[in-house]
Amino acid sequence: MALWLESGYTSLNKKNEELCGDRVESIVSGDYMTLVLADGMGSGVKANILSTLTSKILCTMVSNDIDIEECIETIIQSLPVCKVRGVAYSTFSVIHINKQGEGYLFEFDNPQAILIRNQKCGDFPREEMKVLGKTVYKTVLSLQKDDIIVVMSDGVIHAGIGMTLNLGWQRPEVMEFLDNNVKAGMSARAVACLLAGVCNDLYLDKPGDDTTVAAVKVREKLQVNLMIGPPVDKSKDDFYISRFLAGEGKKVVCGGTSSQIVARHLKTTVRASFDFPDKDVPPIGFIDGIDLTTEGVLTMRKLLELSEKYVSVRDLTPKTFTKKDGASLLAQLLFEEATHVHFFVGQSINAAHTGLPIDITMKLKLVESLAANLTKMGKVVETDYD
Repeated sequence: MALWLESGYTSLNKKNEELCGDRVESIVSGDYMTLVLADGMGSGVKANILSTLTSKILCTMVSNDIDIEECIETIIQSLPVCKVRGVAYSTFSVIHINKQGEGYLFEFDNPQAILIRNQKCGDFPREEMKVLGKTVYKTVLSLQKDDIIVVMSDGVIHAGIGMTLNLGWQRPEVMEFLDNNVKAGMSARAVACLLAGVCNDLYLDKPGDDTTVAAVKVREKLQVNLMIGPPVDKSKDDFYISRFLAGEGKKVVCGGTSSQIVARHLKTTVRASFDFPDKDVPPIGFIDGIDLTTEGVLTMRKLLELSEKYVSVRDLTPKTFTKKDGASLLAQLLFEEATHVHFFVGQSINAAHTGLPIDITMKLKLVESLAANLTKMGKVVETDYD
């Protein structure tokens, strides 16, 4: 079984601050993913610079397999020291892990990381290390499929202090909330957004501190092949469709003409659904042997809109899609479930679009923008133009 790593994070800025004092940096190199969450001291510009330096330096050094003690010494020695408090830098959590779930976690002064296994939270065993007089915690990671590591800045455990709660909500409450709300199959980004969203509620939409949640999940690889539009050369329809159907994973067909051609190839018909869960999105169809069949351009346009919200680290709307219209079903499949997406884009001009403000360049632009957003989500995207 091929495993895959996915990560996601959400940040809330301290009220009245344009810049976030927390920073998340991640690098995928070979089999390993390195993710650093740094929280710069204070807030605003200064904190932003400190956390940016910390996360960049650590991420680059750790991903290049430089000894962690050396990495931490570099941080401690290279960041400026505050004249007033005599302390400098930022706190940090570092995850360095391969696709088999093996690696390590280092934590310095950030709230302790949480392990979510089978939708239940637990602690990581950690050992103390001393680096230049500072205490750093080390955990050797050995994760299983569907395990999630959640790291956070201290804005999370301060959420609600003096507002909705006297002492903020402590780590046990954070874990209890996750126990009750994390559902099987949720992506790393969905979990991060879920926790950040409730922190924002506790702060009554006015965060008293920069608040960031990042998550890394070990999950099964899932390929989705998506065909949109018929190929230019009609005589090669069967060749293109066989290639589209040959790959492993789930199959999606977008567009009326495409679904007719695919159904014909599979010696079956397209059955239309008469449900309209969303008045702006045309109804879906059904083809035996195809996982999802939707209309083309209007559905893709709505999907692109959903993807813009999904990739924004400031957007707190839930990242799981429960609606049953074509765009939401596609969003759930591509954003939450897929790890690899392969577009098969037919460049034939659709006779049905004659006289409408829909042309082939618009369709290609939609696919291009969508592919860019999927790449931002950490998916591996391939596009073939026929």
